[in-house]
Amino acid sequence: MALNPPNLRPDLAPAARLPEAARPGQPTIGMVSLGCPKALVDSERILTRLRAEGYAISPDYTGAEAVIVNTCGFLDSAKAESLDAIGEALEENGRVIVTGCLGAEPEYITGAHPKVLAVTGPHQYEQVLDAVHKAVPPAPDPFVDLLPATGVSLTPRHYSYLKISEGCNHKCKFCIIPDMRGKLASRPAHAVLREAEKLVEAGVKELLVISQDTSAYGLDRRYDVNPWKDGEVRSHITDLSRELGRLGAWVRLHYVYPYPHVRELIPLMADPENGLLPYLDIPFQHAHPDVLRRMARPAAAARTLDEIAAWREICPEITLRSTFIVGYPGETEAEFQTLLDWMDEAQLDRVGCFQYENVEGARSNALPDHVPDEVKAERFHRFMEKAQAISAAKLEAKVGQRIDVIVDSVDAEGATCRTKADAPEIDGNLFIDQGFETLAPGQIVSVEVDEASEYDLWGRLV
Repeated sequence: MALNPPNLRPDLAPAARLPEAARPGQPTIGMVSLGCPKALVDSERILTRLRAEGYAISPDYTGAEAVIVNTCGFLDSAKAESLDAIGEALEENGRVIVTGCLGAEPEYITGAHPKVLAVTGPHQYEQVLDAVHKAVPPAPDPFVDLLPATGVSLTPRHYSYLKISEGCNHKCKFCIIPDMRGKLASRPAHAVLREAEKLVEAGVKELLVISQDTSAYGLDRRYDVNPWKDGEVRSHITDLSRELGRLGAWVRLHYVYPYPHVRELIPLMADPENGLLPYLDIPFQHAHPDVLRRMARPAAAARTLDEIAAWREICPEITLRSTFIVGYPGETEAEFQTLLDWMDEAQLDRVGCFQYENVEGARSNALPDHVPDEVKAERFHRFMEKAQAISAAKLEAKVGQRIDVIVDSVDAEGATCRTKADAPEIDGNLFIDQGFETLAPGQIVSVEVDEASEYDLWGRLV
């Protein structure tokens, strides 16, 4: 029985799927997109602008006149991965423009790769376009290009990421994202809804709402009121979720901090008339109050358990996903055991984990009592064994149930689908291996679950 373990790196997005090949003589740009879904949305925006200006997008280095590398700076290992990708692009193509989070440290990049053509920071779209224009001048065909096309999407047609804000106001000691992407900057509610409406009209069946802190959406705008349809909508996550859920697609929330107003979302998730899925992706990070204080995060693990219980009482089918850090500086065995005990009580459905790493510029680097690598690794494996056992029991309980699933892909062996409890690429799958021949990606169908593993389900059409 095949297993599909969850994505344990919370900073990774699905692999980009690049669009069509160039026509003869069309200027062509390659794209390497690293990092999180927020960076993938940045890549889509850059490519949409370039495509509207007449550029073709190449899926490989050799067919491109220049390559954009959208980098990640979340962890030192991610920085090293970005430098490797830049080096590979330079070796294979020779003409490289760097953007993204690591672009906030241009000397770090040019110190390793002095031959890059330009370095720009995250969401600096105009600067990226200027660098591309300089490296590869546009040559649009007025009969084909310069049309207000639907955007370039790097994900399958039936789902799309919807970024609602940039930046973050938190000052977690292990994170440098606010230094790279700035403070919270929310998009107006009507702009988000207009983009979402266009995506649904274009055939998108699932909207994945992302930001650095989804719960804080609109705080910087003082929850201003925006005109929408025949009424008004606040720039607030509750109002936004309610309106998104009326568009006719599944709506999945990511990166939700457990602020008190999150409980206002739960009745929407329990409402069968609203498309807001009963799914919350919440970065708890740890459970021991002392560790959370050293992280500079709210130390409210006990109250969090109360919140989880309240959510489940309102919406029993809610799926909770989270990520955790093990081996944070100063973490004792007793503190780690508290995390394991908390997991027993919380019974989270989907869990990712990574071992603490120093990140250049992070305040946690200066904390005392760093945990040895072998202890981090041992705790990681113990944590994931616990999470796997919880997941296996929860999925086994689904056997015999009838549920709706969305089809992601179909090949000769079967259909790969997802339930409402599964985000693409990072959670599990439901597989259909009989009677799947007429299915197509994007369809939502009912199945009866007849088998379960630690992370995946198998079912048959009903």
